[in-house]
Amino acid sequence: MDVNNIENNTSKSVSLNKIISDLSVKPIYLPEFSSEVVVRSKEISRPGLHLIGYFDYFDPRRIQIIGRIEYSYLNTFGVSKKKEALDKFFSQQPCVVMMTKSIGLCEDIIEAAKKHQVPLLSIEEKTSDFLSELMSLLNLEMAPTISIPGGLMEVYGEGILILGESGIGKSETSVELMKRGHRLVADDVVKITKISHNTLIGTSPENIRHFLEIRGIGIINTRQIFGLGSVKIKKSIDLLIKLEKWDQNKNYDRIGTKKTYTRILNIKIPTITLPIRAGRTIAGIIEVAAMNHRQNKMGYSAPEQLLKKLGYQEDFEDNEINYDLDIDKIF
Repeated sequence: MDVNNIENNTSKSVSLNKIISDLSVKPIYLPEFSSEVVVRSKEISRPGLHLIGYFDYFDPRRIQIIGRIEYSYLNTFGVSKKKEALDKFFSQQPCVVMMTKSIGLCEDIIEAAKKHQVPLLSIEEKTSDFLSELMSLLNLEMAPTISIPGGLMEVYGEGILILGESGIGKSETSVELMKRGHRLVADDVVKITKISHNTLIGTSPENIRHFLEIRGIGIINTRQIFGLGSVKIKKSIDLLIKLEKWDQNKNYDRIGTKKTYTRILNIKIPTITLPIRAGRTIAGIIEVAAMNHRQNKMGYSAPEQLLKKLGYQEDFEDNEINYDLDIDKIF
């Protein structure tokens, strides 16, 4: 399974009930089937040309918002023409129509909504503030999402996604990091959501959140053992660390001039491969990797500085390796 194709294969939506419960909106009219109504588009429309009958590019999946400007424009039509315009607009069966508090309870809009059985809501707060909240909700709920086996820790403020084959020591490493004061986001399964073109957010499935499995001990509740300060609900994914058994025939990066990335949901994540053998303190190495990654983001590279001091002239920009994360191949 290639996680980079998930977003093209998943059709997501947000229920009308969730919008009503999560945002400050007041139901004005809800048809009998309103519990089944879902919004399937992240886009929001302020109908302009639609109110004068131009519906060539009308998308009924979008939430439509009628504000003071739109309603003032409708009032220039006269009573009969205004009702006719609203009737045509609601006959297009938009999934949800919202009207701002500034225009009050308009009987002509309510009448058209009831006639065509379109859910009608009233925005109780300032329109600009509400639009920001609504767009955040839609973007989050309808964002491409994938769940992968692994762990996610916050180490020195960096979101570290830890991957590796079963039994390699991911959970034990997470425990050691928590003992050092860092925070667990997810163990065993990481739910990853693409919230923008360059940002992935990781969290744990709610039913296993804060639980962690250690072979020989069993299941533990990290929140109960280490306290509230040891866990976190979600975190951006900044660095991917792959744990693998030490292979003496493999050449591991000892300088760090090559930049390796793994694509998850078509976003490049900086990647480090850590070989495991007796005597290596993986938690301590991950701490150093997190601090070094922070330095890299601020423009500092220790390998580049050292090599330049030694007189090497190398084009570091070309030293980039990219991989696609294929769960079937890694696990």
